[in-house]
Amino acid sequence: MQTSDNPKMGILNVPSSQNLEQQFPVRKATVSRTTGETDVQVSVNLDGVGSCSANTGIPFLDHMLHQISSHGLVDLEVRATGDWEIDDHHTNEDVGITLGQALGKALSDRKGIVRFGNFLAPLDEALVQVALDFSGRPHLSYGLEIPTQRVGTYDTQLVREFFVALVNHSQMTLHIRQLDGINSHHIIEATFKAFARALRMAVEIDPRRAGLIPSSKGVL
Repeated sequence: MQTSDNPKMGILNVPSSQNLEQQFPVRKATVSRTTGETDVQVSVNLDGVGSCSANTGIPFLDHMLHQISSHGLVDLEVRATGDWEIDDHHTNEDVGITLGQALGKALSDRKGIVRFGNFLAPLDEALVQVALDFSGRPHLSYGLEIPTQRVGTYDTQLVREFFVALVNHSQMTLHIRQLDGINSHHIIEATFKAFARALRMAVEIDPRRAGLIPSSKGVL
């Protein structure tokens, strides 16, 4: 067997971990929010594998947070205590606020991201489309028609309140359209799944735009 006199021949040039971190920094953030009504902590890793731990005291909201994590490939840890003896409104809203702040912090200056995301998610008879843009301009266009007041103990009006809070504090534009559906659980879950996949698309790094703000204005 022949061997090379050049000691560098056949050696794989593997970038160091430090160089990889500089080229592809891990996008993580932890945000805490404490008020007279709630105490919320959210940790997010945009470059995760879909690992989720959610304990908000609102079981249905925990279920929806798992959809965001699993289908968005976002590692998510959410802990919340609140004035549940009144209702779920304050905790639901403050989880949306804190998650929005964590997303914004993890995205930092938003250089290199795809920025836009769009997904159409079916769940049995339900069909929901979500389109979003990390534009820096908060806006929600909400088109769900949920037929019942509650899913389990969860007030279905709180779905809109969650996304209002999330949009305002992540500075995203979000459009939600219900194309079909008669089952409240299916409609809401299809919404969160579609949001997760659109989020995943939008926060991906575009290799052709690495290090650049995804805007013709040069700023978001």
